[in-house]
Amino acid sequence: MEILERIKKVIVMFSFNGISVAFAESCTGGYICHMFTNISGASNVFERGIICYSNQSKIDLLNVDIKSIEQYGAVSEIVAKELAFNVRILSNVDIGIGITGIAGPTGGTPEKPVGLVFIAYSTEKDTQVDKHQFHVDRITFKKKVLEEILVFLENIEI
Repeated sequence: MEILERIKKVIVMFSFNGISVAFAESCTGGYICHMFTNISGASNVFERGIICYSNQSKIDLLNVDIKSIEQYGAVSEIVAKELAFNVRILSNVDIGIGITGIAGPTGGTPEKPVGLVFIAYSTEKDTQVDKHQFHVDRITFKKKVLEEILVFLENIEI
């Protein structure tokens, strides 16, 4: 199914069930929000998206603990969790999604290679993090992240 059709189905499902969502995007730079807002009716479920590309923006806009960034790095499970949880709480939504990774083609290290991404999902029940490694170009990386988010949203039980 085409990606926009999948997003539309999620928006319709969330609208019907009164579910709201907010995104904290780092490495995807607003791509996820852009794709959601391409669909009419997105405003029924999409509360906000925050692009927190720099470490300082993660701290200033989303209250990520500076110690988490210093100890684990911006691209880490703990920072992804903080992004998702904090965007959910600050936005007063049902689902907060936090994304942090290395889109490439530069910026990777042996410990954190290009294509690494942590996607965190926060609901009232819990906050979980999925780790992925995509060996693709920068634009395809963003598309792969969106696909993973859609799989989660299409199957969520709230």
